[in-house]
Amino acid sequence: MFAPRTTPWPLVALFTAGYLAPYLLPTVVGRLDSGLPLSPTQAGAVGSALLLSSASAGFLLASRVDRIGARRLARTGLALAALGYGAAALAPAVPAVVLCVLVGGFGSGTATAVAATRIAAERDPHRATTLGLLGVSALAGAVYLTVPHLGPGHGLPLAAIALTALAVWPLTARLPAATTPSHRGWDSFRLPHRRQGLTLAACMLCWSLAQNSLWGVSGRIGLTQAHLTEATVGAVFAVALGAGLLGVTGAGALGPRLGRALPIGAGTALIAACIALSASATDLPTFATGEIAWNTLYPIVLSYVIGLAASLDARGRWAVLVGSASSLGTAAGPLAGSVLSAQAGFPVMGAVLAAGLLVIVVPMTAVALARRPRKTADVVETAVVLEAAVVLEPVEVVEVVEIPLDTAEATPAAPDRLTAAT
Repeated sequence: MFAPRTTPWPLVALFTAGYLAPYLLPTVVGRLDSGLPLSPTQAGAVGSALLLSSASAGFLLASRVDRIGARRLARTGLALAALGYGAAALAPAVPAVVLCVLVGGFGSGTATAVAATRIAAERDPHRATTLGLLGVSALAGAVYLTVPHLGPGHGLPLAAIALTALAVWPLTARLPAATTPSHRGWDSFRLPHRRQGLTLAACMLCWSLAQNSLWGVSGRIGLTQAHLTEATVGAVFAVALGAGLLGVTGAGALGPRLGRALPIGAGTALIAACIALSASATDLPTFATGEIAWNTLYPIVLSYVIGLAASLDARGRWAVLVGSASSLGTAAGPLAGSVLSAQAGFPVMGAVLAAGLLVIVVPMTAVALARRPRKTADVVETAVVLEAAVVLEPVEVVEVVEIPLDTAEATPAAPDRLTAAT
């Protein structure tokens, strides 16, 4: 299914290292709460600070990856992640932990920015994204299964992120170095499809905020509202991430056959229902059902959204900017979830988040409809016709060749619209 010759494994590994911290957010926040003198809200704020630092890296580096060099930036990001998370795992004092977590978060965001930019330049960015999501889901599931059995303390999940960054670092040798900057003028720096890109970025901020408001407090829902043990909650999370693996595998097999609008629109609506169910759970079956269904759908929709962002700009800038906007929502999620649940309770929090998702699903679907993938057959046939026209001997032109193009949609004209007479 995934051919080794065409799979960008360094980018997949870099994507996995960059996304691991958000995937481990519940156990990171929970361990900070239990292992350090922090309240649940304060622990959620530390988790938000980590992800905010990650988002800032994306915004700063969105248009600089090619100029600085993917290899150099990736190595810098992984080194910062390894040092930051590793030091945070060993630090006993809260101020030192917070500072080191911020450094590690910036490193994660740098790695993610490089991965998103390079994946957008691939022939099939959706396929590379699904592989990256498969990797991070599998790794996070393994961490959730093992960490509860290795002892208490805040350092174990942070150490897992640091070790992952170290393991991925050697693969960066296959990434390209800096390229010569283009001198095509200001137009080369302008972002295409600005209205669609800004709409998608704003929606992704809210989308990720809703997801991670629940994800950041899911551990507490299982422990305090559903009255489960930490080992049971960890097992539920591992199974949920395993279900996510199956979902992403299915999304990778389907590819663009369903388009983007249906997976994004219908998937987000189903996620809203899962969030409401999980937030209202008072026993193991309800909690497990909500978490497993939600984690099955979440990476599927995310893979199509990342592919949609990549289609807006072949240089990958919108992919990075939309990803950074998503990280901003992710950053605010733990704190927002902690505040909402503390003020109104988990069920009301879930209802509010679900309602917000149902509101933003409309503009997200509209952007997806406006960016329908091109039909490969039409593209190939049109290219053949144009190539044939170019190699013909020059003759007197009797009629003007009309090639209607819709640049906003990037949809090539059908071959039967090409007319010429000689």
